[in-house]
Amino acid sequence: MAGPHQNQSLVTAGAPLSVADAAAVLVHGRGGTAEGIAALADEFYRHGLALVAPQAHRNRWYPGSFRAPTVSNEPGFSSALNAVGDAVETVVAAGVPTERTLLLGVSQGACVLSEFVARAPRPCGGVVLSSGGLMGPDVGEYDGSLDGTPVLVCGHEGDDRVPVERLRETAAVFAALGGDVTERIHEGEGHGFTDGDLAAVDELVADLIDGSGGRFAGGSTE
Repeated sequence: MAGPHQNQSLVTAGAPLSVADAAAVLVHGRGGTAEGIAALADEFYRHGLALVAPQAHRNRWYPGSFRAPTVSNEPGFSSALNAVGDAVETVVAAGVPTERTLLLGVSQGACVLSEFVARAPRPCGGVVLSSGGLMGPDVGEYDGSLDGTPVLVCGHEGDDRVPVERLRETAAVFAALGGDVTERIHEGEGHGFTDGDLAAVDELVADLIDGSGGRFAGGSTE
């Protein structure tokens, strides 16, 4: 499907996909860039990890609030889902299995990724949602199974852009879909990853690289 995010750049970094032991699909936030979120991955990069990051047109995936009706965020929203899907298919086509593929999004990217995973759940190496959650005025109903996929939902209690209630609703939906969900809800008004969040991602990436699987550490409110 044509849309504003199709034909944008797909940034790759880290290990070449053709020889990678694992991969991470990284979805940037509003005002961010694919290059920027690939640089953030330095915090959890391990030898053998391929990084793939789609780029949003004009650096935003959709124009309005993530709690607005999704139809009001079209055509950007559907185009964003397709851009993430294309990035995942690039990884799979290169021979990296989904069970060794981490999906990570921050802010607006986490909102898009939440919907991408919830609408067509399938097991994968892990899902990381930082300061973003499921979209729309209310959380919808979703079917399918993540079959134990590790899921990290993290954010801040005082974030004025992402109500903590939506983070917890998102975590509950992914648990109902069979995800192995860890919540890391921090005090304060921050937006985005903390050092502790990135350390938890680093541990999971290490497990993906060596093929041992695993789960996110530190499932507590901070």
